[in-house]
Amino acid sequence: MSTPSRAGSLKDPEIANLFFKEDPEKLFTDLREIGHGSFGAVYFARDVQTTEVVAIKKMSYSGKQSNEKWQDIIKEVRFLQRIQHPNSIQYKGCYLREHTAWLVMEYCLGSASDLLEVHKKPLQEIEIAAITHGALQGLAYLHSHNMIHRDIKAGNILLTEPGQVKLADFGSASIASPANSFVGTPYCVVYKRTLFGNPFALRECKCEDAVPVSPRMAPEVILAMDEGQYDGKVDVWSLGITCIELAERKPPLFNMNAMSALYHIAQNESPALQSTEWTDYFRNFVDSCLQKLPQDRPNSEELLKHAFVQRERPESVLVDLIQRTKDAVRELDNLQYRKMKKILFQEATNGPVVEVPDEEEHGAGRTGTVSSVGSNQSIPSMSISASSQSSSVNSLPDATAADERTELELMEGDHTVMSNSSVIHLKPVGSFMLQRRGLDQPSEPQSPPAQAPRPKAHYRNREHFATIRTASLVTRQMQEHEQDSELREQMSGYKRMRRQHQKQLMALENKLKAEMDEHRLRLDKELETQRNSFAVELEKLVKKHQAIKQFANDEKKFQQHIQAQQKKELSSFQESQKREYKLRKEQLKEELSENQSTPKKEKQEWLSKQKENIQHFQAEEGANLLRRQRQYLDLECRCFKRRILIARHNVEQDLLREELNKRQTQKDLEHAMLLRHHESMQELEFRQLNSVQRMRADLIRVQHQTELTNQMEYNKRRERELRRKHVMEVRQQPKSLKSKELQIKKQFQDTCKIQTRQYKALRNHLLESTPKADHKAVLKRLKEEQTRKLAILAEQYDHSINDMLSTQALRLDEAQEAECQVLRMQLQQELELLNAYQSKIKMQTDAQHDRERKELEQRVSLRRALLEQKIEEEMQTLQNERSERIRSLLERQAREEEAFDSESMRLGFSRGALLYTSFPFFPPSLPPSLPPFLLSSYAHRHVCM
Repeated sequence: MSTPSRAGSLKDPEIANLFFKEDPEKLFTDLREIGHGSFGAVYFARDVQTTEVVAIKKMSYSGKQSNEKWQDIIKEVRFLQRIQHPNSIQYKGCYLREHTAWLVMEYCLGSASDLLEVHKKPLQEIEIAAITHGALQGLAYLHSHNMIHRDIKAGNILLTEPGQVKLADFGSASIASPANSFVGTPYCVVYKRTLFGNPFALRECKCEDAVPVSPRMAPEVILAMDEGQYDGKVDVWSLGITCIELAERKPPLFNMNAMSALYHIAQNESPALQSTEWTDYFRNFVDSCLQKLPQDRPNSEELLKHAFVQRERPESVLVDLIQRTKDAVRELDNLQYRKMKKILFQEATNGPVVEVPDEEEHGAGRTGTVSSVGSNQSIPSMSISASSQSSSVNSLPDATAADERTELELMEGDHTVMSNSSVIHLKPVGSFMLQRRGLDQPSEPQSPPAQAPRPKAHYRNREHFATIRTASLVTRQMQEHEQDSELREQMSGYKRMRRQHQKQLMALENKLKAEMDEHRLRLDKELETQRNSFAVELEKLVKKHQAIKQFANDEKKFQQHIQAQQKKELSSFQESQKREYKLRKEQLKEELSENQSTPKKEKQEWLSKQKENIQHFQAEEGANLLRRQRQYLDLECRCFKRRILIARHNVEQDLLREELNKRQTQKDLEHAMLLRHHESMQELEFRQLNSVQRMRADLIRVQHQTELTNQMEYNKRRERELRRKHVMEVRQQPKSLKSKELQIKKQFQDTCKIQTRQYKALRNHLLESTPKADHKAVLKRLKEEQTRKLAILAEQYDHSINDMLSTQALRLDEAQEAECQVLRMQLQQELELLNAYQSKIKMQTDAQHDRERKELEQRVSLRRALLEQKIEEEMQTLQNERSERIRSLLERQAREEEAFDSESMRLGFSRGALLYTSFPFFPPSLPPSLPPFLLSSYAHRHVCM
């Protein structure tokens, strides 16, 4: 696994090719900030060479987690390079300067979220349908290329001047689908085994991925770490939440703590449109998008065919909406401009303005915009150019020439006021208002403020810069970014913890996988070694059997042995005949010599005749001997051949039995080894499963403890903020009491004036109707009565003041106590929701562990059953083979014996003659060269017979 490169390193050619080498400050001018977030800031800019208007997203990769920031930048650039579609933001290049990446894209007027911010009311259904249709086309393109956006929300759906819808902000996108990361914005969230962008937007990533968390997050994304993968349908869920946001101005659960929103999404039913004014088409579309089970949720291609987006609508619906929004932005900027001009005018003529009238404050509040006067975000010299330029270029078209002259005279004439340190806030304010009107020379944020030139010279810039974002929006984004740093840091810590948990689980899984592979390889090698040794043994046995089966010369040796015996017998017979002939001859001669009466001639004839008889008899005996020897030789050779045949058959049977027994033994040993291997694998699998489940349980316990800690810190922070607010209310109470007292005083003054007028009228009437002598008494009586009534009024005034003071204090205490009670109930509900979610996760984890254990047991049992079945089949096959080979051998041997006996009978040898020869065993005179097994086999054969 390759290690990530150091932040900003371009040593890798593949990474270096992602960035252009030029200095972006020389290529782009007129930078004006139009957006701000945790990633950095977005600027309007103009290309110096082509004068093309572009948007530049500046992302720093220095400071904490610099390597992660650098990897996020690389991932987003790679993603933007791969996509090209009319409904996705067009990528123009990326540059590096001073540890900051300048991501250059096409310029858009603003987002769907800005429409809600400006109009302060939901969009019309036909407008929502047009925006949704464009977003769906972009999503269908991404999903068709196995990409997931993972952060669909109104703020990431941009609009161009011609009314085209563009998907933007691919920092959370995934190039691979399905993915398994915990990523997104909890209200339209995408979780990646990872988390969030806005105060409710965490980021948890798996090295190369990251995204915000919000209530737009799909349930399967929140549960991705525990339940596996998800695909492009998470964007469909987020689009459904975005539709609710456009229809109701806020997404569901928007006011809920981000983490609590996630727990709520994972446990409760899908949200739905609340108002009854929407059509059934819209309701069905939102319900389809927000199907909780991904398999029930349609994909983007299917939703493009939905009646909600296919219904006819005017082509200019978005163009008209954009124009109305620009007009509204112009009116808001006009209001802010006139308010600021009034303050500047009073400041220039009467000195610093101490207090803004309540009516103006309330009016500004009604517009929904925030004045940047006195804001710390406005103090840096020209950084205000970003936020101040974020209004429509056509702002204040109805400003009169007199107003412009007055403003210019103020800005050019009264330099003492502008440079006075006591009114240091007025300097950026002046620059702010001039820039709002397009009267200031556009410049980069770092350049010093230029003297305000005449207005006509820069009206041309209004043609190039247009937006539907109000000036207060960027300022508020910057303020929220600073105020929510504690929450963001908490979320960042949670993200790092989840990422670390992810890495630990992956490292353990990889380690166990390597251990399993090594163990399996070792067992396979052991089995292969045993099989090879068995093959060698069988080969040796076969060679041994081949050596034993060589009977070619045995018959010839046996024949030579008998022929040698017969030759000796013939020689002995001939010698005995010669002796017998000589002896007989001598006897005949003695007989002739004794018989003297027989003539000699007769004796000679008789002797010759006797000799011929003897010779003839001996010749016949010799012929009989040769015939008997030949018959004996043929019989013995035939018997020997049969004995050899029987012996060979016995040897073949013995050899076959030995080979089959050897194979049986080897099979038994192999099966015993397979069973040992199965037991070994089973033990390792259970041990590894226990290790993974133990680590998972430990990580979940740490995660839950961290979530509880974060929730408690969040509760303390909310309580601390509420106490701070109450302290401010108490501190500001004297001012409000003074105002109330002044109102009561004015009422009593009016009462006193009325009584005085009534007293004068009564006095004149009495003086006219009474004699002149009684005038003094009447005047005295009237004076006493007036004094008494004024004393009563004074007492009532004191009572009213005291009653007002006690009532206001009581109301403040009651209101603060009620706020505390509401906050405590809300925090308690969120804590209970967290506990319920954690309990559910714990139960799901335990159920998952039990399910994994049962599945492993089932797999092991099935594998054991298959192994035993395989062993049984192999043993049965071996037994069948054994029976078949024995049967084949016996049948062949029987055929060979039958054929031999048939041939013997054809040659004139009876079966009995072959079975019972002259001796039952080999005679002692048999040559010792005959194999012993022939002797033993022959002896065994005849003994058995």
